[in-house]
Amino acid sequence: MSKERDIEILRYKMQISGFTQSDLAELLGSAPRASEILNRKRALTTEMIYKISTNWKIPADSLIKPYHLNNV
Repeated sequence: MSKERDIEILRYKMQISGFTQSDLAELLGSAPRASEILNRKRALTTEMIYKISTNWKIPADSLIKPYHLNNV
């Protein structure tokens, strides 16, 4: 799977499960952080990966791969 698609896995899970960016913000504890993650301006931390994997049942190995960040 392409490194560029890792965040797309998260977006896809959100779409099929009816999760919103607000749900992700609640899970991560910050609306700006959720936005930065979805817009590839910030990488997921191990703590974020754990929360997403545990709560939304996305395999952690799908989220831990490095991916390109969009520079500001």
